[in-house]
Amino acid sequence: MLGAGFLWGRHNALVTSGQVSAQDDSSGPSEESQRKIQAANDALKVAMEGLKAESLYNPATQGMNVYGVLSGGLDAIDDLEAGRGVDPETFAGLYAGLALDDVQQHLSKDAEGRLTYKNKLVRIYPITRLKRQHAKRLVLTGEVQKTAKDVNE
Repeated sequence: MLGAGFLWGRHNALVTSGQVSAQDDSSGPSEESQRKIQAANDALKVAMEGLKAESLYNPATQGMNVYGVLSGGLDAIDDLEAGRGVDPETFAGLYAGLALDDVQQHLSKDAEGRLTYKNKLVRIYPITRLKRQHAKRLVLTGEVQKTAKDVNE
């Protein structure tokens, strides 16, 4: 009985792992979805350049910061300098080793292995700021309409 259970379990594991492998080998999004992603990326690049021209976009990491673009801009360098936290995409990029050269030279790790910038702990924005940025993004992307209350704040 024990041997039969072992063999059944082993067979099940092989079948399951074969299914996972088949899923891992998937080619990703369809060609149509890929075209839409590329079109969205192109539009985001145009928006990013517009924000740069208006001095509303100053990233600390390589590549486009989609969070910053969709929320109307960011100054990640100033956020780092002030030690008040950075947006989630900058935070991830810094930890992933994607800092711009001017930023990278000031990054190090503290005794606990946490990332620091000029000896200040790199943190993600406080929850209140994340919520404010998200609300701004919803308005800018047209997902919600601005109310009279929003205009007065």
